Amino acid sequence: MSASFFTDVTGPIPFEGLGSANPLAYKIYDPDRVVLGKRMEEHLRIGVCLWHSFAWDGRDMFGVGTMDRPWLEPGGDPMDQARAKMAVAFEFLSALGVPYYCFHDRDVAPDGATFAETRANLATLVDDALGYQERTGAQLLWGTANLFTHPRYQGGASTNPDPEVFAYAAAQVKNMIEHTKALGGENYVLWGGREGYDTLLNTDLKREGDQLARFLHLVAEHKHKLGFTGALLIEPKPMEPTKHQYDYDSATIHGFLV
Repeated sequence: MSASFFTDVTGPIPFEGLGSANPLAYKIYDPDRVVLGKRMEEHLRIGVCLWHSFAWDGRDMFGVGTMDRPWLEPGGDPMDQARAKMAVAFEFLSALGVPYYCFHDRDVAPDGATFAETRANLATLVDDALGYQERTGAQLLWGTANLFTHPRYQGGASTNPDPEVFAYAAAQVKNMIEHTKALGGENYVLWGGREGYDTLLNTDLKREGDQLARFLHLVAEHKHKLGFTGALLIEPKPMEPTKHQYDYDSATIHGFLV
């Protein structure tokens, strides 16, 4: 990979208005335009999600990944690839001129052979991210833990019947919320994509609901213990990927919070 990945972009992408024929220009988004007393950038708070833009390999349920990205090629050193990916991500952020980025722990750092190694990998890349933030001015909008990709979570994370999986998920979130605070993150996101059930015939709904509630309480307690002032955000995505999730609708969420 060259020092510059996006070689066609020679500087920050400008605002040129609706009449511009430049494909690398903003037609509507003008960060400095004042709307109702606030700059457009302050209203929109645009952030680049590293999962979708740099970490996802394009695979679906029917095949292998289709994204042509050098840091996804098999056989490379995982940490070297992670550093290359982060360099390209912050180059992208600088070119777009957007104020925020967001990521899962696995978006920036690979799994290790042990949980201790996984933690060490993430700590190293978070230190790198802090340096990039200082140099580029980009800020972390939210952090989150990937509790869905690894096979250990195929039966759920906080609702998994295996207590060791519950403990691993809790430790992973604990670690990530601490890094989110260290990076100055404004929010922490919880996505329940693996939490749920296919049919009431194979689950004890009350027990699973209690386990999820216990997990959320642990996250909130650790947030306050850390002094993390960011909001905890629950990301509802019905039926993705579990047939029925516990964040299926606002009424369900409200039931856990009151």
